[in-house]
Amino acid sequence: MRKYISKLFICSLVAGASFLTLSCSNDYLDTKPTSSVGATDAVGTTDNAWKTLNGVAQLMITQHSYYGQGFNGEGYIMIRMESYPSQNYNYNYYANGWMPLFNQTFHNRTTSQYNSYAWYYYYSIIGNSNSIICNIDAAEGSDSEKKFLKASALTFRAYAFEKLLHYYSWRWKDSNNGASQGVILRLDESTDGMPFSTMAECYTQIYKDLDEAIALFNESGIDRPSGEVWLPNVNVAHAVYARAALYKEDYAKALSEAKLARQGYPLMSNAEYHAGFCNPTSEWIFGSFGGSQENIWYYSHGTQYACNGYYASVQPTGAGAIGRELINRIPDNDARKALFLTEDKFPGYDWNDEDVLDPDYAIFWDDDLIAETEAYIDQVAAPGLETPYQAGYYYLGAQLKFYVFDLPGVSYLPFIRSSEMVLVEAEANYFLNNTADAQAALVELNATSGRNPQYTCSKTGDDLWNEIMDYREVELWGEGFAWSDYKRWKRPIVRNTVANGGNAYPTVAITIPVDGVNNWTWDVPLNEIDYNDKLD
Repeated sequence: MRKYISKLFICSLVAGASFLTLSCSNDYLDTKPTSSVGATDAVGTTDNAWKTLNGVAQLMITQHSYYGQGFNGEGYIMIRMESYPSQNYNYNYYANGWMPLFNQTFHNRTTSQYNSYAWYYYYSIIGNSNSIICNIDAAEGSDSEKKFLKASALTFRAYAFEKLLHYYSWRWKDSNNGASQGVILRLDESTDGMPFSTMAECYTQIYKDLDEAIALFNESGIDRPSGEVWLPNVNVAHAVYARAALYKEDYAKALSEAKLARQGYPLMSNAEYHAGFCNPTSEWIFGSFGGSQENIWYYSHGTQYACNGYYASVQPTGAGAIGRELINRIPDNDARKALFLTEDKFPGYDWNDEDVLDPDYAIFWDDDLIAETEAYIDQVAAPGLETPYQAGYYYLGAQLKFYVFDLPGVSYLPFIRSSEMVLVEAEANYFLNNTADAQAALVELNATSGRNPQYTCSKTGDDLWNEIMDYREVELWGEGFAWSDYKRWKRPIVRNTVANGGNAYPTVAITIPVDGVNNWTWDVPLNEIDYNDKLD
């Protein structure tokens, strides 16, 4: 199977420092299921097809070495495509060096690896999924297994197409009802040039894939093996469907699919919520594999972005902090707020005093404050795991949400949770003018779950909409939604320094308007344009 991108002319970002230009390469990128056998052999039997399906899942947590450090599948997307450029994720120690991604100034740099990685990564998932879809019907094995495997591959493909539209296409609001440019709908193993499809055509295909996947899952009569959250099942298909419909503003479909997606995946308890987000819980519909036997060491997400990962344990980097204004709008008794180092926990300090809080990095300096912080961390740290922030550096808003259970960065990652589906229901009901149902969804997420037992909601209109957005941001913080949500909401990003009431580093404390930065769209990589003779 040939590859989608012909060559990479890449500029590599050195974390926290500068940009270096790397050499060109004429090699194609390999998107075959394995490096040793052809696609037909890899799907020749259902036993082999299971291995190939696991290989697709492995792409989502693999260090793609062609690109360099940190290009590790979905972990990269969650942080550098979603969290960095968002409003309420701060990583101040490295903010100056990562400023082009925080401030969205790379969207037109079509020769940059930061432009091409998501394209390469998601088309790798699509290419491998297509090998299963195109060959599984002729494989040796039971019909039930073949149906389940094909349904899983269709779900992977829909997931990847849906994500590509976030980054390389306009908002649905700006698309003239889907008439604007979508992505390339590769649906088989051919590698010839293909033109762009429209956004409407892309969503039609995503819906079609998911309709077929759901039917095949149900016909198969089997489910993924217990605990293997990295493989799709019918709930994952419904959840991807709900996401696609939400981004397409097809709110009735989003509502119905979200309800189906979370069947059998109850919201987790506060104890589970505080257990470190490093092992699957009752509400993980879809996530990564995270066992120590597949450790990618210092390339893993948790190495840099877990509060007890390698970086936070030995370096002054921290592990990411929530936006100050957002978290201060959440009641102090909320179980989620307990997972961030916020002002309410340390009364009596003047947060404008530079001896207390560094005005640029938002790092704690006062010895008494540091002692109180360490005492608080001892009180709330996830049980049975290494203590967070052993390096002894604490930032305002620093997170105690994401942990690892083995060093330097071993953990599972959540991709889809039932909490997200409840929030989809809230948003869809709001836009369907089902105010009471939108309020009820928020009550279920916040009060019924126990996250805040005193929570009630009687808000309407814009107040209700702001409430939905706030709780979506807090609930899903750091999980890979923030930038895409602001894009589809057509909401500007406004970051403030400590002096102005926020906690963002000065060089990224800017306003990004909704009509700026190439309409919040990454250009298609030049390598694809050069390779594909059907593109303008």
